[in-house]
Amino acid sequence: MSSAADLPAFGGFRLDGKRALVTGGGRGLGLAAAAALTQAGAHVTLAARSAGQLEAACAAIQRQGGSAEHLVLDVTDPIAVQREISQRAPFQILVNNAGMNRPRLLTETPDDDIDAVLALNVKACFYVAREVARGLQAAGLPGSIINVSSQMGHVGSPRRTLYCASKHAVEGMSKALAWELGAAGIRVNTLCPTFIETALTATMFEDQGFRQFVLDRIALGRLGRIDEVMGPVVFLASDASSLMTGSALMLDGGWSAA
Repeated sequence: MSSAADLPAFGGFRLDGKRALVTGGGRGLGLAAAAALTQAGAHVTLAARSAGQLEAACAAIQRQGGSAEHLVLDVTDPIAVQREISQRAPFQILVNNAGMNRPRLLTETPDDDIDAVLALNVKACFYVAREVARGLQAAGLPGSIINVSSQMGHVGSPRRTLYCASKHAVEGMSKALAWELGAAGIRVNTLCPTFIETALTATMFEDQGFRQFVLDRIALGRLGRIDEVMGPVVFLASDASSLMTGSALMLDGGWSAA
């Protein structure tokens, strides 16, 4: 009969002493991720282009006792990304969240949309991950890179050819990085949410036809809530997921199970 001393130890979900970087951190999913990480004990740097949003977000986190600072940064600018991240202490956690969507039919998609979506969803993700990995490798530290993808990185959908292309690219990038960085103890995973009900998506769901299209494809029969992203972010950032790399954590309510 086993004794209590024989039980395995659980590393837990705490992130005390860890430094985290969250891009697109001023609102929505990025702000929720930042709040979750600070509540788990991490010091979080919120990065985005809007200083006003970042200042308000940091103030809200600090009022709850969290540790946060902001970084005004255009993540589509590789020179700025290298300059700003390289002069800071290494980030053991990265939530690569900055992204966008411009839904249109393929035949109506202008070149400007292609350039903008791929620049933010793919190239910026690459730039930030590259610089964070450089810092970790130089310091000999392990880390967790969480690339925010989407259920659309695993399925297709009308009017989302460009967005799907960008998120499928993030999935492939993350799998390759898992192998490239694994020996250094740096894990790389993706977080794949379905449609989340936020102020940013409210206008989209005023179209009842589109709302029903979405709900018909979610096994749980409802949209996601922003707080439902928080636990999975902490899980991927913490030692609770220490054997997990090159994987996609689906938060799609069953959409991709069909």
